[in-house]
Amino acid sequence: MSAMSRLQVRPIRSSLRDCLWSLSLILLLLGVHPSARAQDWFKTETSSGAERIRLAAANFRPSSADSQTAPLKNTFDTTLFSDLANAGIFDMVSKSLMPQATPGTGAELNAADWATAPTSAAMVAFGTLGTQGGRLVVTGLLYDVKNAQYPQVLAKQYNEVASEDSARQVAHRFADEIIFRLGGGIPGIAETKIYYVRKTGSNKEIWEMDYDGANQHPITHLGTVSLSPRISPDNTRLAFSSLGRDGFQIRTYSLLLGRMVNFSSVGGTNLSPAWSPDGREIAYSSSRTGDPEIWVADSTGSLARRLTSFRGPDVSPVFNPRTGSQLAWISGRTGLPQLYIMNTDGSAITRMTDGGYATSPSWSPNGQFLAFAWDRKYGPGAPGGQDIYVMEVATKRWIQLTHDTGRCDFPSWSPDGRHIVYANTADGRPEHMRVWSMLADGTGKHALTGPGADMPNWSWK
Repeated sequence: MSAMSRLQVRPIRSSLRDCLWSLSLILLLLGVHPSARAQDWFKTETSSGAERIRLAAANFRPSSADSQTAPLKNTFDTTLFSDLANAGIFDMVSKSLMPQATPGTGAELNAADWATAPTSAAMVAFGTLGTQGGRLVVTGLLYDVKNAQYPQVLAKQYNEVASEDSARQVAHRFADEIIFRLGGGIPGIAETKIYYVRKTGSNKEIWEMDYDGANQHPITHLGTVSLSPRISPDNTRLAFSSLGRDGFQIRTYSLLLGRMVNFSSVGGTNLSPAWSPDGREIAYSSSRTGDPEIWVADSTGSLARRLTSFRGPDVSPVFNPRTGSQLAWISGRTGLPQLYIMNTDGSAITRMTDGGYATSPSWSPNGQFLAFAWDRKYGPGAPGGQDIYVMEVATKRWIQLTHDTGRCDFPSWSPDGRHIVYANTADGRPEHMRVWSMLADGTGKHALTGPGADMPNWSWK
């Protein structure tokens, strides 16, 4: 009996979620209201209750007068402000409220002008930017304008080949230094990447972009359907599922070598790979024995072992990134797909959701929360739809992050635990899927891509 006939699968809506859930639907694939009030128990890096630091990011003072300086400075200033605003931990001062004077050194900074109304900043990021001999030279400073005795918090110097990309990357690096220094020692995400699926004609390729949606470009050029990209913990290899002559197989791509690397092919349909936090193993779903079950192999596909053996599909495994000793996954053993966790030896199986239709789990970096897509009231005529939820693993308490924005799926945590990227389509049509980002408390939602983008995965660092 097929997986399709064993489950009460919802009417086909051509969604990629259903594609990952059912083998039959995979074959078919080829042819807000404001966020709910966060409960008191729900404490992430962005909802800890601590007062946010009021931060001003001044436009840098030009240190050269050549034709390159002005456009590169504009790129740098814009990127730095955006990175700090996106961090979700600062109360950013509007550019319109800042003093007109542009300081480049500590001696040029009048602390009183920045510390008093209307600016009312506690910290000011400022500095100089110019070009010398084709090099971009930046000095970045961070001052505590309320500390007259020891105001300097941070001083950094950068010297790179002068280009638009260098201006962006230097701004990212300086922003991450500030976020690390003021954000409790947690590294920022401005230099991280997001991997995702983009539809190109009848094919689906794996693409990469910066965390903020910039620099979108393809990684694979396989001319087929590739799904579920997952970047390795050291950011050197991509694992994904791709359709070939043997059906869907797990494949791996080396970003260092710029080519595919070996991963053993097996029978059946093989989907949704996930790296262990040490990068030595990959968990995935395989139907080699009939039912889709959860398997774990080494990074080349060898030494594979089966973890589940229940009637009904088991798909979408993801390791606990903090311990590496647990897996979350989706199982249809009781009917409609539900969220489960287990130890990596297959023991201590625990059901996490109590009904509805759950898909696409993602474990938070600290191992405390699971993000997943959930149609909690699933069924004919039921109200609501598929939204992104976060559940505290220890208590099974959950909070809903998206509301009435269409179908949402494939959440993935940022490495700082402060953000979640996900896919959304307002009208339910897969070709209209876009990749979105939000803070982990459900605020700050914004689109990163246009339509045709799906299945995002945030890099580990």
